[in-house]
Order: sequence, then structure tokens, then C-alpha cells
Amino acid sequence: MKFENVLAEVNGYGKFQLGMIVMMVIPRVTLPFHFLLNNFIAAVPSHHCDIGSLDDGGIFRNLSQEQRLVVGIPVQEDGTPSSCHMFTEPQYHLLLNYSNVTDLPTVPCQNGWVYDNTTFKSTLATEWDLVCDKKTINRATTTIFFIGVMFGAAVFGYLSDRFGRKKTILVSYMTTTLFGFASAFSYNFTIFAVMRFFTGFGISGISIITTVLCIEWVDIKHRTAVGVLMSLDWSISSALLPFIAYFVNDWRYLTATATTPLFLAMICWRWLPESARWLISNGKLKSAHFYLSKCAKVNNREQFLADLKPEILSKVILVENENRKYSYLDLVKTPRMRRLAVLTGIVWFGVACTYYGISLNVTGFGVNIYLTQFIYGAIEIPAKALIFISLNKIGRRLNQAGTLVLTGLCIFCNIFIPKEMRVFRTTVGALGKLFAEGAFTTVFLYTTELYPTVMRQNGLGYSSFMGRLGVSVSPLILLLEEVWLPLSSTVFFIVAFGGGLSASFLPETQNVRLPETIEDVEQTRRRSSSTSDEKSLP
Repeated sequence: MKFENVLAEVNGYGKFQLGMIVMMVIPRVTLPFHFLLNNFIAAVPSHHCDIGSLDDGGIFRNLSQEQRLVVGIPVQEDGTPSSCHMFTEPQYHLLLNYSNVTDLPTVPCQNGWVYDNTTFKSTLATEWDLVCDKKTINRATTTIFFIGVMFGAAVFGYLSDRFGRKKTILVSYMTTTLFGFASAFSYNFTIFAVMRFFTGFGISGISIITTVLCIEWVDIKHRTAVGVLMSLDWSISSALLPFIAYFVNDWRYLTATATTPLFLAMICWRWLPESARWLISNGKLKSAHFYLSKCAKVNNREQFLADLKPEILSKVILVENENRKYSYLDLVKTPRMRRLAVLTGIVWFGVACTYYGISLNVTGFGVNIYLTQFIYGAIEIPAKALIFISLNKIGRRLNQAGTLVLTGLCIFCNIFIPKEMRVFRTTVGALGKLFAEGAFTTVFLYTTELYPTVMRQNGLGYSSFMGRLGVSVSPLILLLEEVWLPLSSTVFFIVAFGGGLSASFLPETQNVRLPETIEDVEQTRRRSSSTSDEKSLP
């Protein structure tokens, strides 16, 4: 008897599983809120130098605001006032349409900046003047956050396999809540950057543990549906974020608002079950029996409880040494695990780098930032329906490779679309977002199915680490536009193509039993399931 047989007896897709998924949705709402938060809190509104110092007590104070800008600030090539420079003294002759200003002396802004508060009441840029020479510091906030996510994935992946899913996810809730609110009340940028790092560190656990916990409680038949359903909350929350950001347009309040759902998540935590698979793999048979009995009662399968004894569970998952503690080193000790780790790492890097290359470039397609973010979120909803159908029709491997390559092609095609064709650029960008979301939806489910129970969180933690590494470099790749405009899109295309190529070498996992041990992954012979004709993962 295998665990899949036990799960079938207690109903692997009943009220118990649906209730758990609902409780997982609550903390997962915060994922897109925080992951895409920098699109709004780090936005740079139009600005120009504060030219109040040019007031000489004479003509200047009698001028209108428009006239003051003419005599105080040089004009850029597009006809707008310079954002970073001002004249050393008022140039009154410019009011007479004297247009040769190339030889007029200018200096960097001397007394700060004046910002347009029409769209944003307050952002990081306006709070700490992170513009002009400091604009790279402002952009770095995204990288800082995702570096935290990257390290958090590695740490929480290990802790979850070591101490269990339920305990570790509570630590993740508490860490994210503490540092999320600390970010909102930071009094200088350095403190804010540190707090955002640890917010990313904590929220990474929510991202990877919720997926694994749900998949480990679901039967083979419904894994695809649950994997897609679990990712749907991201899409809905992504579309909801611009509405919240529109009405909460102060960066401090918006950061706090993005963290608030975790209070409800912590209240619901007590009703979350531990993974029975993990408990059995670690020799905790009584605890596993408790949760399986609870599942049977909720799903109206009490008749099975009479035959379900803790001693029977010891034969469900055969582990050579129940006291063995697994670590990331086990990813590279054996050949097939090592190959799996290399390929999934490349795939995750490609998926995350290209997804956020599009998601973090909401101003790059010439449409209002709120509208673009809404389009990007809304387009993911039909993407879920398409990916659900294709996952069942053509499997995981072709989906993963195909969606990655198509994402790269959409990014590459936008190189050749003129900026004046804003609607067309946004359409192609949204199409790329659709394929990118399909790739991200697939990669969570696919990776969870590829790694064995004893290493599942370590494997997903490592893969997520590689993905967040891709996210961290994504804003830096966008900076390549300043070197050569098409360069960043070209790099994203190469990364996406490389990820798709790597995915094509992974084994197919559709309709196969989840591997429980490293030995299950290493063996080359496929074993038949005792309850169906489905085959186990090689």
C-alpha cells in the first residue's frame, strides 16, 4: 500500500482539502501585493528643481509659475523642464523666446525638488529625494527585496523539511508581519531597505510552503486543478493591487495595507493540518494518523478509520533511516538528483527573470501605471484556464518549455514595435505576461511533483532561490536600456529560451505518483501503482 492508496480512502479532494486551500488563500493574497509593491511605492513622479533660491526679490517673484520654470530651468529635448538641473541665475531673456540655451550655465538641483503629486501622494522617491544621481538607489529597493526572498527560500525550504510545514509557515507569517509593518514606519532609507530585505525573507516561506502543503494532501487526479487554483489567487490579487494603490496612494499606508491579511492568516493557522506525507517520512506515525483521521471525518470517510492503524502507516512510505536529516547537499550527492537540481534551477531562473522583467516594467508600454498593472493581472486569469487545459492535454514538460519560449518571443517582438504604437505594445506585452504566468503556474506544480517528499521543500527552496536570483537581476537587466535600448529585451529573450530548452530535458510527471524518497527518483524502472495503471516517477 502506498500513500496515494491511503489518500484515496480518506478522499484526496474533499471538504478537508478545500478548507485548507481557502485558508492558504488568505496569506497568499499578500504575495503579489509585496512582490509588485515597488511598482507603486518606488514610482518616480515628474519633478524639477526647487528654484525658490533664484528669487532675487525683484522680477522673479512677480512671475507666474510657468514663467519661473522658463527662466529657472533648462528645457530637455522633448520640451519638458529638466528634472535634475537648473540655471545658476534667472534667465529673463528667455521670456522673449530666445531659444539658444546651450551655453547658459546650469548646476544640479541645489535646494531639492518639486514633485507632481497628482498620481502619488508620497513615494520613496519623494520621501527621500531618490531621483537624479540617486535614482539607482531607488531602483535597488526591488533588488534588495528579492535578495531577501532568495535567501528566505533557501532557509525556509530547509526548515520546512527539517521541522515540518505547519511550524515553519507560522514563522514565515510572523516574520513577514513584523518586518512588513516595520518597513512602513521606517524613518530613513537604510532602515527601510533592511526591513524590506527581511520582509522578502519572511514572505518567501509563504510562497513555497503553501503550495507544497496543498499538493501533498491532494490525490493524483486533482493535482493539476489544485496547482492552477492555488495560483489563481495571485492573478486576482495582482488585478486588485492597482485599485488599492489608487486609493491608498501614500507609500507607508500602502505597505501596511499589503501586510494586513497576515493577521487573519495567523488566526486561521491553528486549523491548518501538517503534511501527513512529511510526518510519515519522518517516523511521526501517531501525528500522521491524527491528521488522516481528521481528514476522513471531514470528508465523511469514517468507515476507513477502523482499518487505519498507526502501525500500517509505517509501510506506506518506506524510508531506509527515519532519523536521517536531509539537507541541500542531498541535491547533488546522487546523479539523477544532481541532474534534476541543475535543470530546475535553470528553468526557475528563466521563468522568474522574464516574468518580472515584464511585471516590473509597467511604465514601459506607454499606458497609465494603474491600467497597465490591472491589465497584467487580469490577463493572467484566462491564462490559468488555458494552462489548466494544456497541462491535462500535453503534460508538464511541453507546457513549461513552450510557455517560456513564447514569453521570450513576445519580449523580443516588442523591440521592433515603435513606442508611438502604445496600444499594440501593451497588447504584445500583455500576451507575453499571459505566457509568463503560464510558465510560473506550471513551474510550481511541476517542481513539487519532481522532488521526493523527503526533499520536496529543500528542492523547491533551492529552485525558488534560483528563481529569486533571476528576479534580483531583472531590474538590473532593465538598466541595460541605457546602454542600448533593445539590449535588455534581447537578454530576457536569451534567458527565456535557455530556460525553455532546459525544461525539455526534465521528465514528465503528469498522472504519476509523487516520489517519496531519493531512491524513488534514482531508480530507472517505473513501478505500477497498486490502485491504478498510473506509473511512478522515475
